[in-house]
Amino acid sequence: MTVIVRDLRTADPADAEAFADVRRRALPFMVSTAESLLHDATHAPPEAHHQRLVAEADGEVIGTAQLDIAHDSPIPGQGNVNVYVHPEHLRRGAGALLVRTAEERLTAVGAKRLLSWVLDTAENRAFAERRGYTASRSAHFLRLDLAHGALPPLGAPPEGVELRTAADFADDPRQLFDLDAETTADEPGDLDAELNDYELWLEETYRHPLLDHALSTVVVVDGTLAAFTAVRTDGRDRYFTGMTGTARAFRGRGLAKLAKNDSLHRARAAGYTEAFTGNDSDNGPMLAVNKWFGYEVCATEVRYVRELG
Repeated sequence: MTVIVRDLRTADPADAEAFADVRRRALPFMVSTAESLLHDATHAPPEAHHQRLVAEADGEVIGTAQLDIAHDSPIPGQGNVNVYVHPEHLRRGAGALLVRTAEERLTAVGAKRLLSWVLDTAENRAFAERRGYTASRSAHFLRLDLAHGALPPLGAPPEGVELRTAADFADDPRQLFDLDAETTADEPGDLDAELNDYELWLEETYRHPLLDHALSTVVVVDGTLAAFTAVRTDGRDRYFTGMTGTARAFRGRGLAKLAKNDSLHRARAAGYTEAFTGNDSDNGPMLAVNKWFGYEVCATEVRYVRELG
């Protein structure tokens, strides 16, 4: 069978669904839908050079690639490329062809450094290293059985503390943006990000179709937004914590736990059966918080980097 690589057909819902299906099978710990893929493809700013590629064999989509330039990084020329192949179609050359095509496209738009997440298996790591990538750090996916697991009991918030949701700020989400920007700046990782474009944040984050406004909890202390947990759901049974953060002035008070516990209880009541999240392997405080909730590591990804000179 001949494998070809082409662009995702954004005008074809079936093509987007095939892309999402491969992602779900190759990376079942993430929440992905056809609607979210099309939103990302059509709302990314031009400077991101956002592209989605598919590998196709005899008319069937068997692999995917997501690539872009990290436009929100203060360091120019940082490219991202993440490739996934359907587990039943490995070792047919789809991954290699996707990587090569993605690298050529990112280089053409000024990428000087490429970063890629790779599931931590011997085969995947060897694949990356043969292509000149070097491991830099790792992160864990964690899973919580919402249907059968035991969550910590809910308690009344402390005096002066109020639990709200992202939906409560629909008329003016600016305060949420400010809180997200502060916590994002402190997030550990190898690619710094700066949230400084409110209108872009509205399109890419607050109005993203996966963001569940009703299940994303916001902690308000004496009228000030202090902490939050942003939740993505697939509208079926999967729940993913995209970001949990606390403003610097309110850290050390257990507010992140308060937000997550509130959200998880409400997610279970809404019928979600599996909760996932991701943590940098060096982020001890958040790993401890998630362990307290009953999350268990279910997979590990390794961040690989290739310097282009």
